[in-house]
Amino acid sequence: MKDDQRRVLLILPQKIVDRARVLAGEAMITLKLPVSLQIVFRVLIEHGLKRGGDRALLASVASEATAIHQRRRSRADRTPAEHGSRIAARNRPPGSGNAAATTRWSSGWP
Repeated sequence: MKDDQRRVLLILPQKIVDRARVLAGEAMITLKLPVSLQIVFRVLIEHGLKRGGDRALLASVASEATAIHQRRRSRADRTPAEHGSRIAARNRPPGSGNAAATTRWSSGWP
């Protein structure tokens, strides 16, 4: 890998990956060259970045960011007790957990 290139992990909805796969297939038929999803995503990102000042692009970015923020917030609001109990369980000293489990383990000793 060249010095000016970086690896990035993208987590995308299946619908977007499917649309990119269709685009790659159409490009392969037209160009009679192999076209990977990586090539398609590179081109799409590059073209999107060239439109940096486009209001429609900025509105789309804002919409996506807002949706993700709301999803994360609602997930955090739904499970604070579960999250707290997991932390509390992790911070307990060994052997202070379930009494039945403690009895079971200690019953074999004289």
